[in-house]
This record gives sequence, structure tokens and C-alpha cells, in this order.
Amino acid sequence: MSIDMRSAFHREAFKIHNADRVVAQAPDALSSLSKDSSWLSLREFRLSSQTRANRGIVAGNKSDPACVAFDLLRTKVMQTLKQNGWRSVAITSPMPRCGKSLVAVNLALSLAELEGTRTVLLDMDLRNPGLARLLEMDASPSMEFFLRGECDVADVLRLCGRNLAVGANLWSARLASEILQGEAAATALKAMVQDLRADVVLYDMTSMLTHDDVLAFLPNVDCAILVAAAEQSTFAEIDACERMLAERTNVLGVVLNRCRHGAVC
Repeated sequence: MSIDMRSAFHREAFKIHNADRVVAQAPDALSSLSKDSSWLSLREFRLSSQTRANRGIVAGNKSDPACVAFDLLRTKVMQTLKQNGWRSVAITSPMPRCGKSLVAVNLALSLAELEGTRTVLLDMDLRNPGLARLLEMDASPSMEFFLRGECDVADVLRLCGRNLAVGANLWSARLASEILQGEAAATALKAMVQDLRADVVLYDMTSMLTHDDVLAFLPNVDCAILVAAAEQSTFAEIDACERMLAERTNVLGVVLNRCRHGAVC
């Protein structure tokens, strides 16, 4: 993880708000993994320690101060999801290169440490997919085929440990916005959640101010997290994105990323 990233999360540079919404009854606990053939039938993917070190993936490394910040974020996210009966979270940013994919990966791995909690992480940035590169994993077929209903969930998801399934992608899609707001995508994702009996689904989206993909996809999610970069994202960008998100879904929080040592975050 870069020095800026470590500093940001060491300072716990995030805020979670809008948690005082109407509370719904949390869903019942799911049955044990041993009773679910769909989840266990997914092909396995092993995230190497070298990849973790090279890519700044700190979740699970309790000796790293940044890991503690992700665990705090995880707990706040899970408490809000349970209180409201929510399950799906879009993770986006105002502009590219804010570190949203790394935040999504670390949050997913932190969530996966919770016993009996199944987390699914999907690369929904169809224009510039990054999870496959970040995790150094093969991805076949394209996420586009899955969202069009042309392949099964077992073809695109890989099981990373007991409680995390990752759907990566290596190919961009020309009609990304049209795919994301299509009925086929909504049907495929609903079936995925039901088949895998997922507790939390994280969608790593594209940036908000470059395309309409996020706005097109928001009807499919319960809430959203915005990842902003210190000294890169402007207050005007963050405010504009928060307003657009709040008009269409629940804004779960803002993660301020890439603070330098000595900066106030």
C-alpha cells in the first residue's frame, strides 16, 4: 500500500452518515456453508501474500494500522446494512484514480472475516475493469456476458477463502451504461444473490463524473459509498456526487483516501 493510502486509513479518514433511516427487520441468518452446494461449487482462487504486499491489500493483517481502519469501516457498514435490511452496496468515486477498487477489495476481505457472512465482490466498471489486475487473477468470460444472461454465475465468480466470492473482468464493454441498466443485468444479479444466498454484495463501479454508468445502475443497489482522494477530489465534485447519489439511493458514507503524512483528513 502506498504511503498516502496507509496514512489515510491510519487516520481513520472516513465518515459514515445517513444511518438514521427507517429501520427494517434484519434478515434471518443463512444456513451454514456446508449445506449450500451453489456457493461451494465455485472454483477457488488463492490470493497470494505477495500480491497482497504488492497491491496494498492490508485487510486481515492485524499488525497493520490500516487494517484496523478497514475493520472499523466494515463494522459501521454491517451495522447499517443490518439495521435497514440492506444487502447491496455500490462503491464509486467522483473521478478516476481515487483508489475505489482498492477500498472495495480491502472492505470485501474484511467483511469475509465475519463468520457466517458471505460477501460477493463484482467488478462492474465495464469501461476500465481493474479487479483482475489488482488481485492478479484470471477472469473468463467477460462480465458483460454474465450481465447479458449468456453465462452462469459459476463461470465468472471465484471463491477466495470461505466467505468471499469475486467476479473479476478483463474486457471492457462498448455499451456499458446500456448493459448496466438492462433488465437482463437485473435478472442475472437477482438470481446470483438467491443462488449464492449472499449476505453482502459489493459492486465496484466506474467513476461518477465521467460516465452515466453509476446512475444507470443505482436502481439495483440499496446504498452507495463514495471514495474521494485527498488533494485530488474537489469539494464541488464530492458535493455533486453526494447529491446525485442521495437522489437515487441511500448514501452510506464517504471514504477520504490518499492523505499525506501531516495532512488533516
